[in-house]
Amino acid sequence: MAEKKTTKAAATKTTKAAAKTTTTAKRACASKAVVEISFSAENVGFRAGDVYQALANVEGALSIKEIAKKANISETEVLLGAGWLLKEGKIKGDNNAIALA
Repeated sequence: MAEKKTTKAAATKTTKAAAKTTTTAKRACASKAVVEISFSAENVGFRAGDVYQALANVEGALSIKEIAKKANISETEVLLGAGWLLKEGKIKGDNNAIALA
């Protein structure tokens, strides 16, 4: 009987240690912002539209962060859309900001 108690205690300690490790791993992942983006032409085209509309609604140039906030998309998505628009010649860089061409 004493062996069973020792086994249960050891199992409990192992379970608690595993729970702490799992919790720590979850916290580490939760602190990093993970953005899943679909790299299809359709999705990037939609992001380009979001960036264009954000720039069209203001006078002058906006930074990447300002565009992301106005369009309600991530900064990575802003960069994807801006790349599309830059290739088409619809936007231009203006002192660390982006403006319509």
